[in-house]
Order: sequence, then C-alpha cells, then structure tokens
Amino acid sequence: MPAIRGFDAPESFEILAASPEAALRAVESVICVPTFKRPDLLEKTLRSLAAQQGGHDVAIIVVENEGSERAGAARAQELLASGLFKGFVIVEPRQGNCKAYNAAWRCALTRLPALKQVLGIDDDEEAEPQWLDAFLRAAQSAPAQLFGGSVAPRFEDATRAWLSAHPVFRSHYSVSGEVPILYSSANYLIRREVLERLGFPFLDESFDFTGGGDSDFFRRARAAGFRFWWVQEAAMRETMPARRSEFGWILARGLRNGAISAQIERRLDPSPRGRLKVLAKSLALLAASAPRGLALGIRTRSATIGLYHAKVALGRLISEFGVQNEQYRKPEKN
Repeated sequence: MPAIRGFDAPESFEILAASPEAALRAVESVICVPTFKRPDLLEKTLRSLAAQQGGHDVAIIVVENEGSERAGAARAQELLASGLFKGFVIVEPRQGNCKAYNAAWRCALTRLPALKQVLGIDDDEEAEPQWLDAFLRAAQSAPAQLFGGSVAPRFEDATRAWLSAHPVFRSHYSVSGEVPILYSSANYLIRREVLERLGFPFLDESFDFTGGGDSDFFRRARAAGFRFWWVQEAAMRETMPARRSEFGWILARGLRNGAISAQIERRLDPSPRGRLKVLAKSLALLAASAPRGLALGIRTRSATIGLYHAKVALGRLISEFGVQNEQYRKPEKN
C-alpha cells in the first residue's frame, strides 16, 4: 500500500471486535456505517446489508461515535458474533460526523489489503436488495471514481409524506449516468485511489457539527480531476422521524444548506475579491428566490416547500457574519 499523507498521525479509534484476518484478506469492498445512539435503527441497517443480492464478498465497518454508553457498538458486536456480517466494530470517541467517517475509511485502508472501494450508508437508512450489486456493477464499467445513489424518505408520520417533494428530502439526480459532482455522503461508493490522492484526514473535521464535510470533500475530488457517476438503481430508504417534518427543522436545514454552500465557495477564493463575489451571488439568489419559490410552491402545491430557495439565500447571507447552524451538535435531535 502506498504511503498515505497524514497516516503518520496516531489513530484515534479503538477496535472493539473484528472478524478473523483470514476472512478479510481478499475483501475488495467495505461498507462503512457510522452510528450514534440509534441501536434499533442500526440493526435494521445491518440486516438490510445482510440481505443484499449478488453474492458479493463484502465487509462492514460499524463506527460508534458515542464514546460512553456505546449502545450501537454493543448491538453491532452481537450481530457480528452471530454471523450476520463480517468486518469490524470500532469506536471513534471524538464526536463528529467527519471524525467518524475518517476513522472508518482509515480502518478500511489499513486493515483490508485487497481493498478497491469504500461504500457508505447511515444508521437511519436501509439498502434495497439490489443496492450493492448496482454500485459494484457501475464501478466496474463506468469511467468514474465517485458514485452516488438515490435515497427515498420514509416518514414515520405518514400524513407528512407530501414533504418528499421538498428539496431537503430529494436526491439531486434521478437518472443514471455521469454527473458534474455529488453533494451527500448518505449513499456512496468511492474508489480507493480517491482517498489515497486526497490524503488524511479525508473529511475536513471543521464541518463536524455544521455538515458540509462531504460537499467539501467532493469539491476537492473534482479539483483533483476525479469524475462522478449517478447510479439510480443503488437505492435506499431513509427513516424520517416526526421532528424532521416540523417547520423549525426544515427551516434550520435550509439555512444550513445555504451557509455551507457559501462557506465552501469562500474557501475556494478567500481573497477580498472572492468574498465579494460570494456576497454578490448570495444577494442575486435572494432576489431570485421570490420567482423561483413561487414556481416551486405552485408545482408542489405547498408554500412550505416554496420557501426553500429564500431559506438557502438567507443562510448564505447570515453566514457572512460568522453565524453557523450546528445542526449536528446533538445528532439524536437531528
């Protein structure tokens, strides 16, 4: 394995349980599952992975991101011992979404010598039976190194299912093929060479509690010359608790999305001229949010959905004053 920039720093994670080394030696694909205080949902996630079609040899890394009670790790250890899956159960005690993914990807690169790609699913998602097969088939044939798949919301409050048309719950693409970039790590496959090129830490941990570490990672990958592919058939379902259908949560997510986009753009050009360009874009988006929002509201028959573009523009402007919405500070309430 080539030396990866940043791996000279000590590992921050602890391995609680692992399959025998011989069972993992030839594994080319690993699925990373970060978890935080959701053991029951995590078990559903892992059972959906165990039910994948295609007979592929795959390992799973469950990374517990809650350092004291470790309920998810305990559940995962039981399922690993029962033979439901093979792989690792690790703990990254430093709370943060980016820290958890960094730990999982580092564990994969250093413990699986035949590794070709990492895949990911969150602990509130369940993969459709053809999910893994669809991704691996695409990775074998498509001229790309980063792949994304569709995520469909499943609302616990069925009366709120109409919100599935809202941009915060919709996938960015709906047709398989090459795409300019990906935006979310909720459903992905990343070839090994991307991680090796970008170096460790793979995700910028300053995004731990605001979100956006994945968007920043994908932008850096694009700048490095890597290509992106959408695999609509690599589908999964995401459980949406009742709190995510409340106006306050949706407002916070829209403001957060706007703030993240502006923050990443400012990083690309931190000069005064660059910051002025970002501010000008934010003001232009605010001006355009009225007609865009009206069109979206009419199309979806919802004023709540129609307000989304204005929320994003306001989030961008608020971020100019250093205001950050740390929606992931308490993941159990997200």
